[in-house]
Amino acid sequence: MTSGRQALETKVFPVCAEGISREHHYCNYITTMAKKLWEKNIDVNPEIERFTVGRDKKLDLMLARYDVLGSLAHCKMLESIGLLTKEERELVRQGLWGIYSAVMTGTFIIEDGVEDVHSQVELMLTRKLGDIGKKIHSGRSRNDQVLVDLKLFTRHELQDICEAVIALFDALQQQSEKHKDVLMPGYTHLQVAMPSSFGLWFGAYAESLADDMLFLQAAYRMCNRNPLGSAAGYGSSFPLNRTMTTELLGFDSMNYNVVYAQMGRGKSERNVAFALASVAGTLSKMAFDACMFNSQNFGFVKLPAECTTGSSIMPHKKNPDVFEIMRAKCNRLQALPMDIAMIMNNLPSGYFRDLQIIKELFLPAFADIKECLAMATYIIERIEVNKEILNDSRYDAMFSVEEVNRLATEGMPFRDAYKKVGLDIEAGTFTPDKNVHHTHEGSIGNLCNEEIKKLMYGIYNAMDFDKARNAEKALLKA
Repeated sequence: MTSGRQALETKVFPVCAEGISREHHYCNYITTMAKKLWEKNIDVNPEIERFTVGRDKKLDLMLARYDVLGSLAHCKMLESIGLLTKEERELVRQGLWGIYSAVMTGTFIIEDGVEDVHSQVELMLTRKLGDIGKKIHSGRSRNDQVLVDLKLFTRHELQDICEAVIALFDALQQQSEKHKDVLMPGYTHLQVAMPSSFGLWFGAYAESLADDMLFLQAAYRMCNRNPLGSAAGYGSSFPLNRTMTTELLGFDSMNYNVVYAQMGRGKSERNVAFALASVAGTLSKMAFDACMFNSQNFGFVKLPAECTTGSSIMPHKKNPDVFEIMRAKCNRLQALPMDIAMIMNNLPSGYFRDLQIIKELFLPAFADIKECLAMATYIIERIEVNKEILNDSRYDAMFSVEEVNRLATEGMPFRDAYKKVGLDIEAGTFTPDKNVHHTHEGSIGNLCNEEIKKLMYGIYNAMDFDKARNAEKALLKA
């Protein structure tokens, strides 16, 4: 009969690396599972553990892919300085590749009793490779592990967000060109002011996104610097080759000073949050406009029927819930930089567990902004504009400035022209000329959409996402 121990050995270690005994695997497994990476001879109170771990295990699943990539680069570097043999590094590479595959297929989990993603990856390698698996932590701390995970995760997410911003930008520009000759009222103080156009309205949000892309570019460059090798914030006595891991991971450069590398945690997230908040501000304002212009009192645009919701009591309702939820999510995102600052801005140099809480705010934000961008793009591509707005006489007065300017062009002093038109409006004798003649850059008749496109794509293309993508592919093959 198979003993319980034998059954466990067979289940956990069905295949052993060459030269490594099943007995060694079993002993190592029991030892590893009994303690945390940092645990000594005192058991932690379960409630203390629950409180300090918090939501970290769940959030760490989002970082698992990047923890493996960081480990692949680190182990290749360890081989180069003689802390792993070529054969050991190849075994580790194969083990990490298996873990990466599990992450990408959704089967990777952080087991009960395992503290975080870093511990889980090391545990899985140690189960399979014994002492070789224990060697991968040489020259690094969980502090620089999580730093590099966060940087790689953020870099990847920013790439996705930039592409989503470009998609919305293109949709807005297409609508701007399509409807550049359709006039609509412009407003100040929510009072009818001067002629505008749908070309201007759509184009305004496109150019706003170009400015937002500048923030995203700055955020990308700040997070695209390598902290690996800073360990707990004070470096290592091992002769680490940080330039090598920087190149392997496709970073633009490293965080050179090891103390600053650790100080950068929290600061990096806050700066990225400012970029997300900038995009969110554009979306929130656009959502407000869309809700208002879609209402019966305005009737300037019509949202796609499949993008509206109904009322449980009023059969005529077609509510712009998508834009309302988008507005709320984006307003919440605009508070994110301050939320992060309130956690980290009064901490001295060095690592503190406070920084763990930032992950709870920061990591989910990317999904929110990407979802909002996708919804906005879908609706903007399908939105219908009202081409007959100006048939309503309530908008006649918005052509008053056009008339003042016409009189001034014919020689009447501007102030006299202003007074004359104002008196005509009060007397009810003003008859608007609804033909507008705006030719200067950025006006109704000269939208400068091509110039705005060059601005946007110049910022976007300067980020060179291919470098990071190619580095990941190369690491997985090496």
